[in-house]
Amino acid sequence: MTTEQPHPPPSGSAPPSPGSAPPPRSGSTPPPPRLTRSPFESETFTSATFVTVGNGPLLALAAVWLVTRAGMLLLLLKDSLGIGGVGREVYLLYRHWYGQFADGSFPVGDPAWQYPPGAGLVIMSPGVLPWLSYFQAFVVLTLLADALVALALTHADQERLTHGAWVWVCGLPLLLHVPLARYDVQATALAVLALLALKRPRSRAAHRIGGALAGLGALVKVWPLLALIGTPRGRTSREAWTAAAVTAGALLTVLALSFSGPLTFLRGQGDRGVQIESLGGTALALARATGVWSGTVDLRHGALEYIGPYVSTFGHLALLLTVVTCGWLLLWRLRARHWTPATPLDAALAAVLLLTVTSRVLSPQYMVWLLGLGAVCLTSRATVMRPVVLLLLPAAALSSLAYPVLYADVIAGTLPGLAVPALRNALLLAAALLAARRLWTATVTPEPEPADAE
Repeated sequence: MTTEQPHPPPSGSAPPSPGSAPPPRSGSTPPPPRLTRSPFESETFTSATFVTVGNGPLLALAAVWLVTRAGMLLLLLKDSLGIGGVGREVYLLYRHWYGQFADGSFPVGDPAWQYPPGAGLVIMSPGVLPWLSYFQAFVVLTLLADALVALALTHADQERLTHGAWVWVCGLPLLLHVPLARYDVQATALAVLALLALKRPRSRAAHRIGGALAGLGALVKVWPLLALIGTPRGRTSREAWTAAAVTAGALLTVLALSFSGPLTFLRGQGDRGVQIESLGGTALALARATGVWSGTVDLRHGALEYIGPYVSTFGHLALLLTVVTCGWLLLWRLRARHWTPATPLDAALAAVLLLTVTSRVLSPQYMVWLLGLGAVCLTSRATVMRPVVLLLLPAAALSSLAYPVLYADVIAGTLPGLAVPALRNALLLAAALLAARRLWTATVTPEPEPADAE
């Protein structure tokens, strides 16, 4: 019996190396593409692979952040879009206040100073970059706060199953260059970091840190304290609220000892009128357009407000609605029975939304707060606020259209100047009511009992 001898390899071909896979048989299926450590080296690499394999999503997010922020920065440097002058608030007003802080005093007697004492820390912060101008340093620090928010949201979504970071990175440019010329990004960063710390289960240190950040945010812009409204009852709430009170009290004491007049901002709050971009302002604008109301627009307290008959009535009505909203939030807090990891995040967004639409003032930069809180909600798969966040994105785009693009029309009350703020405010009102309903349904309304098996 003879054995079959193997055929020698064809002339000119190298013999197979030891350990290599045998060559495919004639007529058999080709081998699968070879696997590599890098998607760029894979034989199946496409543009879709870039955003789905390895670090692709992170690289794509970073690229979008760089491109969009470069565009925002370019708009700010040119600052001629629409009514223009968006950056004046920084290099004129903030710079003026910086000089007063350097003299050891809050802006006493300045009607434009409408901020709690912690805002002084943000106004003074460009001093840490003395080699830059005040305007340059402020913008750099704002971009750093923006990047910090993006990184924190990315880290909170390690499984890449939600879209929180993308909402922030892509949503903020909808406001054009306005966020770079206001200090609301810094305040939003404090609220976002506070909520992400509170989101960590069974971490007492994280809960205290979250409370401390919320307390610091309250002294900077007041509203970040609402990050604590949805903390679970019991030890978590006690630790967070205690840390917030201690932090706010300690910082207020330091500021009161270091500067004169830290609480002068309270005097101007009662004199605030109805800002033209607010929901009440939209009602007055429509009344003026139809000839029912004969008021005018004037610059007061650093904002354009309506003056004329019934304005004070609208202002009092807004205050009443704010009180009613606070009462509803307290009732929700007492009635809530079902807590999920997303409840503190959802409650913060609902609370800020409700208080925003009932306020006498609704500046375009307020959308920065809502986008940040909406992005935090989307870091949890348990959130009930996804439809609400979807309403916020077109509202943000309309906000930048109202200011600065069509702001002259908004002041004059032309048809575009009426339609754009009205549509934006309608979206915000719908988002606020939807957020309240979904929060109540998810946490208060009892789940239906299953039917008894027969």
